[in-house]
Amino acid sequence: MVGYTKTNSASEQRSFNEKNSSPQARSANSRSQRQSLIQKIVNARSVGEKFQIYTGEKLHWFQVILRLKRSVIPAILPWVVLCGGYGFLISLLDYFEYLPNLTGIKSLPNILISLNVVLSLLLVFRTNTAHERFWEGRKLWGAMVNVVRNQARGIWIYIEEREMPERKSKAAAARLVAAFAVAMKLHLRRDPINPELAQLMSPLQYRRLQQVNHAPLEIANWIGDYLQRQYEHKRINVFQVTDLHAMLNTMVDILGGCERILKTPAPLVYTITLKLLLMIYFIVMPLGIVHELNWWTGLDMAFVSFLLLGLDEIGSEIEEPFGHDPNDLPLDFICKTIVRNVEDLIKESPVDLSEEARRNLFPPIAQAIGENRNPLPPNPAWQGGKRS
Repeated sequence: MVGYTKTNSASEQRSFNEKNSSPQARSANSRSQRQSLIQKIVNARSVGEKFQIYTGEKLHWFQVILRLKRSVIPAILPWVVLCGGYGFLISLLDYFEYLPNLTGIKSLPNILISLNVVLSLLLVFRTNTAHERFWEGRKLWGAMVNVVRNQARGIWIYIEEREMPERKSKAAAARLVAAFAVAMKLHLRRDPINPELAQLMSPLQYRRLQQVNHAPLEIANWIGDYLQRQYEHKRINVFQVTDLHAMLNTMVDILGGCERILKTPAPLVYTITLKLLLMIYFIVMPLGIVHELNWWTGLDMAFVSFLLLGLDEIGSEIEEPFGHDPNDLPLDFICKTIVRNVEDLIKESPVDLSEEARRNLFPPIAQAIGENRNPLPPNPAWQGGKRS
């Protein structure tokens, strides 16, 4: 019995080793190790390398820290100096005994602690809310890049060409798909129609866009009309036109999601309350610490105001992600990438999807099966429709 158990264990071990040594297992292990190595490399990147990925500039980590561009320091520096000067003024008044003795007010430390807790919660909530808006905008624009690529590729491949002018109309329609993204960028930034769109459409269409109130929707209507005409002229079938219209609807849905972020700012009452509490805190704080810190009160006030105002300014910087500020989404770069992808697609020769080419390239499935399959012999258990 013991020998039998040992034999079974040895055979199971051999089977386990053979299973793990199969090509599929080795490939999976290799892929897992490669992904783990890539993740380690990504995590090991320095601050300078991550900054280079984000901005394209190669700087040392110390240069990144001291860089004022994309930083909140220029925006909050005047207020930090003002708070530090106010703290120094309180120290000066306390030194010449012009301040009343506030050490007897036992509730003052409790007031400062309460303001600390409330401000911390409000600032964290504001920063998280602003980051959610920023990240949602980035996800919507990432989806727009993918949908535009698929839409342009569908137009270029699905629609059949029978004459040379039809290829030009296809190229114009594909450029209109890229023009939708560019017009969406201008619409979200509330910028007027500019020559950036002129190279993606005809002069008549460009003049028409300058007269409408909502340029992206007008371009979407043009794309939809073009798709419908191609369906009526039998250049695409019902499944293809349905697929292309679905992608066009997705583009309009993404536009609506971005407009929701743009037209739903943070509640004004929240911003007013936060600013008011910050002002009260900066007024009261030096009165509670001047007797302990003396001449260090101004420096302490400058440091605390730098922290709190910096967090507040970070929320203000990223809560509106579609503008021209350095910390907003790089919409210019994203739109240039979209236009470049569409132009690269147009430069390639489209695949001939005529009926004859379909028969030559993709024979009917039934015919392919009929030529390649080996018919099974009749089952002797079934004769004359009866089971034996």
